[in-house]
Formats: sequence, C-alpha cells, structure tokens
Amino acid sequence: MTEVGARDAVVAADWQAAVREAAVALVELGVAGPGYPDACVKVVEQNGPYIVLTKGLALVHARPEDGGLAVGVAVTRLVTPVEFGHPDNDPVDLLLAFCTPDPDAHVASLSRLARALSSGLADRLREAADHDALATELKEALPDA
Repeated sequence: MTEVGARDAVVAADWQAAVREAAVALVELGVAGPGYPDACVKVVEQNGPYIVLTKGLALVHARPEDGGLAVGVAVTRLVTPVEFGHPDNDPVDLLLAFCTPDPDAHVASLSRLARALSSGLADRLREAADHDALATELKEALPDA
C-alpha cells in the first residue's frame, strides 16, 4: 500500500527549500524519517538536477537507506517556480516526492510514477483546483494507493 499526500500553495525561496518542502510531506505521512529531506537535497547537490524530469517537474527522492520507512508519494505545488539549473526543464513548479523502504519497492514505485506521468499526471496535478483535488488526482493515478 502506498501512502499518498499533497501540499499546495507552498512557498520556497530556492530549489533546496522546494526539495525539503516536498520531502517533509513524506515525513508528515510517516513514511520517511526526519533526515530524509536533507538526504534528498544531497542527491541533487551530488548528482546535479537530473531529478527535473520534464518541463517544470522534479522527482524528489533519496536512497531507501536514507530514511525510507514505507512506500509513499507526495505532490507539492509551488506558488512560484524555482530554478534547479536544468538546461531544458527549469523552472520547476511541481514536485513529486517518493520514498520506499527497500530497493525493490523503489524500482516498482518509479515504474508506477513513470506510467502515471506518461498518461498526463503532471498536467492534471497542475489543473487541480485545490489541495483536496491535488491529493485525489495523485491517489487516482496510483491504483494501489
């Protein structure tokens, strides 16, 4: 079972704050430990903005051993987009954060998210009227949630 969360109208001064805000949603759901947000920032600091997958969308995550307690996915919609330094897909206004407790669940979650994104999930999330609609869209996109 995947725990699903949503945060809307989030203010972030820069990409680090945006990543932390997105990952905090997982901590609030109880699926990630308290160190997970900082681990997610370190992923980008060490590997660059590869998490910015498409125009305006970042997939926030860290390794399961960095604090993944259960399977969780949360969407964060920013008030003002932030720059990650990606050459093609900046600025980012939508962040999907996920965590898993083990590598197998990590791959399965990525696969489910990829399928949902290829079927227009990002557009539906951007069009969601409010927090509740945001959460509903994400839940409907992940059938086991």
